[in-house]
Amino acid sequence: MATRDPAVFQVSSQDMKQRNKPLVKGMATPEKATMTLDAVKMLDPHRLKPDSIETERIITVLDETIAKLEMSSLIPRIIGSLDRFADMLGPEITNNLIVYQKLSNEMEHLLSSSEEEDTMRAEEQRGCLCLLEQRLKCSVRNVLRLLLANPSLCQGLKYEAWARESPVEVFIKAFGEFRNFMLERLLTSPMEEEENIQFMEDISLQIKKNTEAITALQAELAAAIRTREEEIHKKDNVIKDLKTSMQDLAKDCKAGIQQIEQEGEKQRKEMLQASQARCARLQQDIEQLGAQLNALVLEHRASELALRKRKCRVEMEIVNWIQKYDTDMGEKQAEYEEVHAAYAEEKAQLSLLTEKHAVLLQEYSQIEEERRIRQKKEEQALKELTTMTLAATRIQAFWRGYLVRSLFKSKRKKKKGKGKKAKK
Repeated sequence: MATRDPAVFQVSSQDMKQRNKPLVKGMATPEKATMTLDAVKMLDPHRLKPDSIETERIITVLDETIAKLEMSSLIPRIIGSLDRFADMLGPEITNNLIVYQKLSNEMEHLLSSSEEEDTMRAEEQRGCLCLLEQRLKCSVRNVLRLLLANPSLCQGLKYEAWARESPVEVFIKAFGEFRNFMLERLLTSPMEEEENIQFMEDISLQIKKNTEAITALQAELAAAIRTREEEIHKKDNVIKDLKTSMQDLAKDCKAGIQQIEQEGEKQRKEMLQASQARCARLQQDIEQLGAQLNALVLEHRASELALRKRKCRVEMEIVNWIQKYDTDMGEKQAEYEEVHAAYAEEKAQLSLLTEKHAVLLQEYSQIEEERRIRQKKEEQALKELTTMTLAATRIQAFWRGYLVRSLFKSKRKKKKGKGKKAKK
């Protein structure tokens, strides 16, 4: 495990605030600005043990990333001298590197052509570019996987193709510094971080107050110089007093800063010793976890063997069920074919009967039409007969009434003639 870097303590208080944002209870007083050795000892870390498994996983991921960055930075150098490294790499890695080189050339050609082409094919160019980018990433992953699978080959390539471009080297170096910084942060407990931040805040507050005092004194000095013509004798004494107080204050500040630096150096040494002790404890934990891992591997292998046997039994049952299903489906298929043949025959009979029914229905419609016409004629004749009968009845009634009236009229005339004769 890596030890603590002294450069960690040179981080400004503002950066520490942005990374951790601790909750400070109360403002610093002037007494805290002049810290003593006892106050510094109170800020010593409590040496809380971090989660070693999570720390190891994070550091392992960062180390693997650094190794991948180093190998990926060597790929252009290897491709430039592929004939010289072909025997060392082997056919599989060489073929993958050739595929990577082809994809890179296609990518460069596509980018150069996309700048010259008009905007009509911009969407198509973008789609091709995205697809080619995915293939290029997959090719890089394959090359790195094959290279990292052979550590001795990686070491030999580092010695053979050691030259890198300066930006890549700077980036890898910066990533290594980030890895060391992450390790430092993981090995520092939250309580230690809070105490360090409080310590830096107290130092910053002390420097700020000293600066404010110096600024105020300089302002008073400037005001005294501007008005020295009016009160020359009085202000001379005041200026002397102010200069004396500034010198005393500067000496006090220098002594305080020197004392704080000494205390910080002492605290750094103590924290370095604590970190080394912690690394030793973590190494013991790693050994214990390694033993536990071996035990779990043996247990899981036994469990895997049992599961494999169970899988074989299940596969045999599945094969039997499939055979049974095929047999049942064959019988069902034969039965379906018989039913389908009977259905086709009945469908043909139904078609024939439908045609006959259509003919009979047409004949029935004609017969019904003839019956309706004949019935209509009969009804018309019956209606005419009824009308004629009613007319004859009325004529006969009228004629009978006429005869009766004529008879009564003749009788009335005869009676009147007899009456006239009698009167005479």
